[in-house]
Amino acid sequence: MDVGNEDQEEDLRNRLNGMETKLKRMRNQRNTFTETARRAADSRNSIQNQGKELREKITEHLEEQKAIRIKAKEHQARRDALQSQIRELINQKRGKRESSNDTKSSIVELSETVGEIERIERQLMTDGTISLKKENSLLKFLKKLIIKKDELIPLASEFNLLNIDLGDMEGSIQLLKAEADNEHKIMIDLHSNADEIWDSIKPMFEERDFIQAEGDRLHQSFLEGRKNADEVHASIVELMKEVNEIRDKMKAEIEEGRLVIENHNRSVRESLTTPDQDENLANTLSEKLMQQGSLTFGGTLRDDFKIPVKSKSKKHSRKLRTTRGPKRN
Repeated sequence: MDVGNEDQEEDLRNRLNGMETKLKRMRNQRNTFTETARRAADSRNSIQNQGKELREKITEHLEEQKAIRIKAKEHQARRDALQSQIRELINQKRGKRESSNDTKSSIVELSETVGEIERIERQLMTDGTISLKKENSLLKFLKKLIIKKDELIPLASEFNLLNIDLGDMEGSIQLLKAEADNEHKIMIDLHSNADEIWDSIKPMFEERDFIQAEGDRLHQSFLEGRKNADEVHASIVELMKEVNEIRDKMKAEIEEGRLVIENHNRSVRESLTTPDQDENLANTLSEKLMQQGSLTFGGTLRDDFKIPVKSKSKKHSRKLRTTRGPKRN
């Protein structure tokens, strides 16, 4: 690799190291924002649970107070009805006629109806001079009165006064007045109880408002932490793209340098290879030998240039001669 490529690779390496350092710093920053958001969310959830429990407690107290107020209104209605009946009895005692716009109370009307029923029943049982026609008329009227009595009993039973002695006006008035006073006292006690509950609820409203404001603040802190973490993460993603591009570029240059070195080494090996070491040549000759059955070699081999070494000691052949002995006769 030439000097220019080495400088370029060094520049890329320095840029990569700088980016990786920046990535590490940005990841730490993102993790800090994420942790801040998580803590804010945990605190928000905790305080919201407290707020939920407090709201449920307030609702229970309000329902209790509401039930007491409703009950107080019921006793107030009974008191007003009793006082209205007292006024009716007082007017009857004084001999005042009721105007067409005035309506009798259920208790007074029930007492009058019961008295009329008793009178008719007594007449039917004791008066033997009544004609058949008159008797049938009284029985028909008695039947209507009994139906009316059955309709008035549930209304009058709310005050536990089913019978009023119209013959003793003063006693009936005093009885109704005692009942009205009792209903008024119960109403006052119930309202006092409801007021005490309201006094205990008022501090809860202040605490509820504080918890709600604190929950909103923590939620806003959570949103800001998430937003900051997301922004840093987005920057990390963009920077990672550049880092990957530089890494890919460095890998490409390294691969290019490796190929240059391999090509150079191959070229050197090929320049130092003699024909007898050429594998391709050997394979080609083998194929030709198989096809033609003979080869004609030309050229020289590396061993052809070797000078044979002459032996220093020279052996001489020894001539053997036969020795003849004396001739025999």
